[in-house]
Amino acid sequence: MVAAAPASRTPDLPRAYRPLTLAVIVGNRGFFPKHLVSSGRETIESVLAEQGIRALLTDLSATAYGAVESLAEAQTTAAFFREHRDEIDGVLVTLPNFGDERAVANTLRFAGLNVPVLIHAFPDDPHDMSLANRRDSFCGKMSVCNNLRQYGIAYSLTRSHTIDPRSEEFIADLHRFAAVCRVTRGLRRARIGALGARPTAFNTVRYSEKLLEHAGVSVETLDLSEAFGRIDRMSDDEVDVVAKIGAIQRYANTAGVPIESLRKMAKLGVVLDRWSADQQLDALAIQCWTSMEEYFGVVPCTVMSMASNGLIPAACETDVAGTLAMHALSLASGKPSALVDWNNNYGDDPDKAVVFHCSNLPKDVFVDEIPVMTYQEIIAATVGVDNTYGTIYGRVRENPFTYLRISTDDLEGRITAYIGEGHFTSDPIDTFGGYGVVEVPRFQELLQYICANGFEHHVSINQTRVADAVHEALTRYLGWPTHYHR
Repeated sequence: MVAAAPASRTPDLPRAYRPLTLAVIVGNRGFFPKHLVSSGRETIESVLAEQGIRALLTDLSATAYGAVESLAEAQTTAAFFREHRDEIDGVLVTLPNFGDERAVANTLRFAGLNVPVLIHAFPDDPHDMSLANRRDSFCGKMSVCNNLRQYGIAYSLTRSHTIDPRSEEFIADLHRFAAVCRVTRGLRRARIGALGARPTAFNTVRYSEKLLEHAGVSVETLDLSEAFGRIDRMSDDEVDVVAKIGAIQRYANTAGVPIESLRKMAKLGVVLDRWSADQQLDALAIQCWTSMEEYFGVVPCTVMSMASNGLIPAACETDVAGTLAMHALSLASGKPSALVDWNNNYGDDPDKAVVFHCSNLPKDVFVDEIPVMTYQEIIAATVGVDNTYGTIYGRVRENPFTYLRISTDDLEGRITAYIGEGHFTSDPIDTFGGYGVVEVPRFQELLQYICANGFEHHVSINQTRVADAVHEALTRYLGWPTHYHR
């Protein structure tokens, strides 16, 4: 086995963000130049190591030239991959020469990994097409894809049919494929924590727990009364509570917020941290109103914002499907996601809108590095200002973004989604909460699609362009019908 050095990571990153491991299949066909196989394998190993991706390959002595051509070599390589199946996130098939298409397909069939597969072919040099150096990988890639299609094995492609693995284009393809692998891996084993029932008025966030479980997404529930009971048993000077107050004060501008409100937020944060660790949760969906305010006395926005900023997405209004979409976007990008409403028109511009939440948006999306904590103006009208401290105010900074909505279509018995990209603008707007002005090409068509297909008004956003990778993961590898608004 040859393994590249794992990607560097911060120790406190969630488990879903562990370094990527790719199994590598090197194709070979005997009457093509052997030196191309050896040099090609070395090049791929070097590129993966430079990009912080761990590579799993059989020893050079296990097969001829460390590649696969025969049935026996396919069986040997597949057995090696099965030994490491829990470590493997995807497969890179590389063709330094034509390659034996049956050997590649058999290796994948025998290994039974059920992970994303990227097909790569080395380019020929048109100035050296001699028998000693001609690859014919251009042709061989078509044969490999043909056989994988016959075998029923899903696969991904590089943007160019043949490409130098040391090129910037291939590096971009590799990182895009890495995002596909992370989303596929992360959603197939996601664990969502749902704290409290959905607000009574929000039929829109209903979802099918059974459809999600069938897809590998587990939902763990905790009643609000249980959370409040755990909080009641905490003392004000408990070490974790004191530490959480400090973390909250460093995270947001808390000037003017009563210390008792900060203490309640801290205790709620400690309960969420402990529950997430105990149940190994990847994301949270929380009943943020109005029981929380009436019977506990704060809004949970700040602790949810902090969780999202730490790549444990937290959606309000117990929107489980919404937080799953947040998780998918964060897996693809490695950056925090937010849940917003498609909320208001922006004047007469058909391609612009105002997005908004009250808010629990992660601070990394805001213009100001330190957002302002205040009280929730909407709910305060019914439960009083003193019971609604904890919301995070700020404007979302100008940036490209990807939007995604995942929904369980109970009537059709399937999980569906839509995805696309747009841009947060700097257009003037003066309002409260967490907000921004967005521009989405052909936005009216998207709105027609959302309404005609009964999607929710919530949408998950991430300030990166990852729609291609997420769309491929959802459709090709998870089998979820997903509309791509290009």
